[in-house]
Amino acid sequence: MGTRKNPGRHSFMGAAIGDDGLDRCAHLRADSAGISRLLAAEDAGVLAFWHGRPLVAAKGGAPRLARLAPDHRLFAGCDEAPIFLGVSHDGPVFARQVPDGADAGVPPPAGGPFDDGRYPHPAAPEGHRFVDLRHVMGEMDGEEGALAATGRALLAWHRGHGHCSRCGAVSRVVEAGWQRLCPSCGTRHFPRTDPVVIMLVTSGNSVLLGRSAGWPDGMVSLLAGFVEPGETIENAVRREVMEETGVRIGAVGYLASQPWPFPASLMIGCKAQALSRAITLDPVELESAFWISREELLDVLAGTRSDIVLARRGSIARFLLRGWLAQHPV
Repeated sequence: MGTRKNPGRHSFMGAAIGDDGLDRCAHLRADSAGISRLLAAEDAGVLAFWHGRPLVAAKGGAPRLARLAPDHRLFAGCDEAPIFLGVSHDGPVFARQVPDGADAGVPPPAGGPFDDGRYPHPAAPEGHRFVDLRHVMGEMDGEEGALAATGRALLAWHRGHGHCSRCGAVSRVVEAGWQRLCPSCGTRHFPRTDPVVIMLVTSGNSVLLGRSAGWPDGMVSLLAGFVEPGETIENAVRREVMEETGVRIGAVGYLASQPWPFPASLMIGCKAQALSRAITLDPVELESAFWISREELLDVLAGTRSDIVLARRGSIARFLLRGWLAQHPV
């Protein structure tokens, strides 16, 4: 038992925005014997997740996902086989949930979207911690971020979809963890991804920011919302901005995307041209919304303003805002 080698390649572009570089090897998922050989390979590694948090090797520098041996003691008593995530630059990678019984006597993480704790576990290798993914994705390169996001999303889906939604029977894991098959009615179930639009809404020299109740003091971000059934991305952008702020939107374009596995979202970054500036706030959706100029935004990023805190590093919101400033310097 022990950890598997991870060279730790990091670019600090972060959070798997754009091309993540991971070879998911979807053509291998139906080959049970082939997956078993990959798992047994010397360079294979298994990512451990506990209460939705990946195990991170924190021995200086950027955080690295820990690659464990398939028989590591953290997985003792685990009933499900590891999920095959793909082949990374240093070997095949799988993901596995630390079984509930393994945390006996261990206080669970506090939880919540702003929990930035690093939680030890007596069965984990020395110096390793289970960390909320939101706080480390921005420091990972695209491939590491993709592995973490994929593993978390798939494991969360399996934990919440153990029964067939058609007949109610217990389903079983197939296709190396990428499907569930109902043995009773034969229905195949696939992991879901929920599209979410996040909007860089601009008007001249200003960009529109909003704040949700319950966020840390001063924290703001770009507006965002789920795409509804039968709706285009463009219409979702216009609808969400109108519903939350009353601002009318004209032209809409695509900028970038980011997986956000909390639990299974795909953030679709769009640029949107405002046709109006007057804000009529929906207090159910937002606590506040306002326009901020490029000059003011630069002050925020430079740390010379303490009243406004932007979305965390590595988030697509910060990525889009920085891109806007870079394309339109003051």
